[in-house]
Amino acid sequence: MVMDAGERDGDGEDGGGENTGEDKGTKSPAVLVDEMVTMIEYVSRFGDYRRTQKKECYNLVRRLKIFLPFFDEIRHLGSPISPNGVASLYKLKKAIRLATKLLKTCNHGSKIYLAFEGEAIMIKFHTVYVKLTQALEELPFDELQVSDEVREQIQLMLTQLTRAKKRTDTQDIELAVDLMAVSSQTDERNADTAIVERIAKKLELHTVEDLKIETVAVQKLAKGRGGISESTQQQIIRLLNKFKQLLGMEITNILDDSSAPQMSGKSQSLVIPNEFLCPITLEIMRDPVIVASGQTFERESIQKWFDSNHRTCPKTRQTLAHLSVAPNYALKNLITQWCEKNNFHIPKKEDQASSKRFFVEDEDKIARLVKELSSSHLEVQRKAVKDIRLLSKENPEARVLIAKRGAIPRLVHLLSYPDSKIQEHAVTALLNLSIDESNKRLITDERAIPPIIEVLQHGSMETRENSAAALFSLSILDENKVTIALQDGIPPLVDLLRNGTVRGKRDAVTALFSLSLNHLNKVRAIEAGIVPPLLELLEDKNKGMVDEALSILLLLATVTEGRQEIGQLSFIENLVNLIRDGTPKNKECATSVLLELSSNNSSHILAALQFGVYEHLVRITESGTNRAQRKANALIQLMSKCEQIP
Repeated sequence: MVMDAGERDGDGEDGGGENTGEDKGTKSPAVLVDEMVTMIEYVSRFGDYRRTQKKECYNLVRRLKIFLPFFDEIRHLGSPISPNGVASLYKLKKAIRLATKLLKTCNHGSKIYLAFEGEAIMIKFHTVYVKLTQALEELPFDELQVSDEVREQIQLMLTQLTRAKKRTDTQDIELAVDLMAVSSQTDERNADTAIVERIAKKLELHTVEDLKIETVAVQKLAKGRGGISESTQQQIIRLLNKFKQLLGMEITNILDDSSAPQMSGKSQSLVIPNEFLCPITLEIMRDPVIVASGQTFERESIQKWFDSNHRTCPKTRQTLAHLSVAPNYALKNLITQWCEKNNFHIPKKEDQASSKRFFVEDEDKIARLVKELSSSHLEVQRKAVKDIRLLSKENPEARVLIAKRGAIPRLVHLLSYPDSKIQEHAVTALLNLSIDESNKRLITDERAIPPIIEVLQHGSMETRENSAAALFSLSILDENKVTIALQDGIPPLVDLLRNGTVRGKRDAVTALFSLSLNHLNKVRAIEAGIVPPLLELLEDKNKGMVDEALSILLLLATVTEGRQEIGQLSFIENLVNLIRDGTPKNKECATSVLLELSSNNSSHILAALQFGVYEHLVRITESGTNRAQRKANALIQLMSKCEQIP
C-alpha cells in the first residue's frame, strides 16, 4: 500500500528536536504540555514561508498559538488527569508534531519542489487539519477544567479547521502553466527566457545566493527518507539549472556532490576574506560600490537589483533614501593588494555592462520610439513598433520603462490598423509587456481585450498565435476571464486550436485552460466545440500536447455538459491506453480525468475495468508520480465501493 501523502515526513526531521517515536504513555501531562508548547514556540519563530504555501502556513501557525492559553490552564490544574485524558494529550501532541514538520518543510524546503507538488502539500495541510480536529474532539474539557473563554477559542478553532478542510485554494494558474511549459520535453517554450524569468520571480529565486541555498535544499530532498519520484526529481533539477543559466552560474550534477557548489575562479586552498565578496553573488568584487545603507556590493549586481524595481538594500532590507552609488575605492585597493599578494586572478566575465549602459543611455530613444508610434508616416510607425517589440522581448527593465513612457494606449490603437505587420508587432509588443504584472492591469484598463480578439479572428497566423498568448497572459486577472468570454474570445481560440499551427494550437490550449477555470466558461468552451480538437490532440501524440489537453478535459469533466460530451467508450479506452503506455505525466493526468468521470458515473468504472485499467492503476500506485499515486489509490478505492462490480 502507498503511504498517504499527509502521513509522510516532509524532510526527515522533526521540529524542535522532537523524537519521532511514540511515547507509549511514559511521560507526565506536564512534560507533554511543555513539549507541545516548545513545538508551537519553535514554529512561531520562523521568519517567513515559501510563497506558494505562505497563506496556509500563517493560518496554521495562528491556530496553533490558540493552544497556548489552553496549555497554560492545564499546567495550573490542581487534580491529576485520567488515563483517557493523558491519551488525548498524546494524540494532540502527535497532530502538533505533524503540523510542525509540515511548517518546517514550507519554511526552508526546496522552493521548486513546493511549487511542483503544491497539490500534495495542500493534502498534507488537510491531513493536519483532520488530525487536529480529531484530537480536539476527544479532549475531556470538563475534566481538564478549561475556562469558558479558552473553551470558546478552541470551539472557534474547530469551526475554522472544519472550514479549512473543505477549502481548496485557487492555485497560481500562470505559475502552473509556466511550470508545465518548462517541464515539457516537446514544448518549444521550455527554454523561453521570459517564462523561466517569470517563474524565478514568483519563487523568489533571483540571486546566486538564493540558488545556492535552493541547491542545498534540493540535495537534501533527493537524499531524504521521504523520497520523491525520479521524474519529479529530474524536473526540479532541470528547472534549477535553467535558473542558474539565467545568472551565468556553472551547471553541475548536484546529486554527485553533497557539498555546496564551489564558486568558479577560487583556489581550493585559498580563503577569500568575506568582506571582499559581493553579498548578492558571493563572488569577489571587481568594482565595489556603496549604497545608501552603507553596504557594499558589486556595481553590476546592485544595478540589476535596482533595475528590477527594488528600492531596498539586499542585505539589510531597509528602504533606501536614494539609489545613487559611490565607488568604494578603499575596499577596491585592499582587494587589489590581496590579489597581488596571493597571486589570485579574478575570473574575467563577459562584458555585459555595455548592454546595460546602452539601456540606461537609451531612455531617450525609448521615449522617441513611443512618440513615433503616433507618426503620420507608415514606415516610421512600423519601425518604431517593431523596435519596441524587440526591446520588450527579454528585458524586464525595458518593459517597465516602455509602459511608463505611455506606449500601451498607442499600441492598443495600432491593433485596429489595416497594416498586417503593424498589427503583428503591436499585439506581440503588448504580449511582451504583459509579462510584467503591473502592465497587465494597464493593458486591461486601456480596453485592449476587444481589439486583441478582433486580431485573433482576422489577423495573419503569427498575429493570431501571439494574440492567443496575449489573452492567456491577461486572463491571469480573474475579471479578464469573464471579459474575454463576454467579448466572444472563446470561439476564435477554439478555431485556432482546431486549425492552427502546432505553435498556434499550443497558445490556444494554454489560453483556453486558463479561461476554463471560470465555471461558466467551461460550458461556453463546450458550446464552442472545444472537445473534438482536444480529443485529436490525445490521438496525435507527436504534437506533444497530451497533458495540456487532459488538463482541460479534467476541468470540463467537473460540469454535466462536459461529462456528457467526453464520457464515450472510445474516450475511456483512450484514457486507459494513456494510463498504460503514457509518460509519467500522461498517466497522472489521465488517471485524474478518469477519477473525475468515475466519481459521477459508475458506468465509466465498469468500462475502464473492461479495458483492463485495474492492473495499470496498481502499477501506478507503486511507481507513478506522487499525484498519480494518490489519484490511482482513490480510483481503486472507488472501484471497491462500486455496487455494480461483482
